[in-house]
Amino acid sequence: TLELTNGKDTCFAKFSEMEKMANTRAEINEVQPLLLSVKTIVSTLQFCFIGEKCEILQDMNRHLEAVLKEKRTLRKMLIKPRCQESLPIEATCHKYVVELLAEAVTFVENLESHLQTVRSVPQIPNVMKNMDTALTKTEMLAMELEELGEQILKWSELQKERWSD
Repeated sequence: TLELTNGKDTCFAKFSEMEKMANTRAEINEVQPLLLSVKTIVSTLQFCFIGEKCEILQDMNRHLEAVLKEKRTLRKMLIKPRCQESLPIEATCHKYVVELLAEAVTFVENLESHLQTVRSVPQIPNVMKNMDTALTKTEMLAMELEELGEQILKWSELQKERWSD
């Protein structure tokens, strides 16, 4: 009879399983408030970081707007003739003022070209991919050209042998 009851669960085994389940539920109930508090902390920190990033972006935007406004005023100032609008400059400094104006004009021209270069930076990965594909195509064509050259040499040797016979 002992052998027959060995395969079946006894009431004590079921009791121990139920006790384990109750302990697991108690542990889950203890950890659940901690998880909720961690979740709220993470969400508040995320909003805090988003706020900081937003402030940084707004500062950058204000700075860029100021630069653009200054660029426009500088262009206007360079285009307008400055006779009679400024204080008289000593004759010894006229040469340096002319050089300075020329430098300012070249600076503005270079600034525009540099800005165009900076704007094209996001397109560099696509350009590099296109160059890679073009390079692989060129390599394939070079290999095909070498094979074709070898075939032409073989054909010309065969033709020479036929004509010599």
